[in-house]
Amino acid sequence: MPTIVITGASDGIGAAGARQLKGRGHDVVLVGRNQAKTAALARELNAPFHTADYTRLSDVKRLAAELGELGRIDVLVNNAGGIMGPRELTADGFEKSFQVNHLAAFLLTRLLLPRLVASRARVIQTASAAANMFGGRFDTADLNNERNYTPLGAYGRSKLANILFTRELDRRHHADGLAAVAFHPGVVRTNFASETTPMMRLVYHSPLKYLLPLSPARSAQRLVRLAEGAPGTDWQPGACYAGQRPMKVVYQDDGTAARLLWEQSEAFVKPWLA
Repeated sequence: MPTIVITGASDGIGAAGARQLKGRGHDVVLVGRNQAKTAALARELNAPFHTADYTRLSDVKRLAAELGELGRIDVLVNNAGGIMGPRELTADGFEKSFQVNHLAAFLLTRLLLPRLVASRARVIQTASAAANMFGGRFDTADLNNERNYTPLGAYGRSKLANILFTRELDRRHHADGLAAVAFHPGVVRTNFASETTPMMRLVYHSPLKYLLPLSPARSAQRLVRLAEGAPGTDWQPGACYAGQRPMKVVYQDDGTAARLLWEQSEAFVKPWLA
């Protein structure tokens, strides 16, 4: 059965997706930040697990080395991420939203690229409709969000970066047999907004959370569909899906922004690619 690596697997959509995919007979490999939660799910599913803190790119490099020991990786699900609070730089010098939601996944994918190509893998990005709602000021000259920072704006731009990265990854490596796709998980009852504004914490960390339309299990069905689906038949490579339909992306790009995002991201992570 296919080997499916899921990041952000200790809770929410990642954990729900891991349960469903394991239940359908797939080999799942869990990646989470929280050691205790990730280990507990690994015991439940009898699955291997790894831990990594995406605020440290050295952790991502170590993670890639560990995952590189797998015989093959048929699906890589870049699911880890969240909404942050006031503007903060990581120890690596990057704005936290940008690093956790985009740059760490970019580095992991780049480091695993030879294995992914050899496996003719699918790479799935958990994006968001927040790319349309809050990502309009996306600027490849300000990826670190030094200007006009707000938590939701930075989150929306990082989710747009997920979509642009998906397009560029597919453009560069589709001919090598790799297929990339992104998806909007819906508005989900998860704990992912624990570090952000009081208003968002009120929604996601109080009884109000249960008014949100989708459970993690319902949302994870979207992930499962892409993981099991055939590129070019069940979904179109390079697209971003909301449910079973491609999501219209408001930000207009002729490919230039996606290319610049890739090039600048590669320059940012160069010390960890060596």
